[in-house]
Amino acid sequence: MAEVEVGGIKFTGGKMAAVLMALSTAAGIVWGAAEFWGDYMDMKERIEAYEAPDLSHIEQELAVQKETVNRVNADVNLLLNDTRDAMRRLYELETETQRELIDIRKSIGIQIEEALKNPLAN
Repeated sequence: MAEVEVGGIKFTGGKMAAVLMALSTAAGIVWGAAEFWGDYMDMKERIEAYEAPDLSHIEQELAVQKETVNRVNADVNLLLNDTRDAMRRLYELETETQRELIDIRKSIGIQIEEALKNPLAN
């Protein structure tokens, strides 16, 4: 087997493989940590530089929409009130017409009875 002596320590093939694996693992950890740190710092800069977008135009549009909805609601309420008034008047007119028809029928009935009682009607 191959042996290497470094600093008075002898390394055989198995030990060399273990040392190489340990060194590559350590290098991988250092590289991963450096990448993570770089990403972290980039994200930190982006977060610090972030400015919230100006949403005032949306708020203005919402205010206009709210005003429009309020006007439409008021118009609908007026229309409903007008419809209720018209329905009430129609009901009153129908009731009055029914009473007048009853009175007219009674009057006609009385006139027919009087006409039939008249001796000259034969």
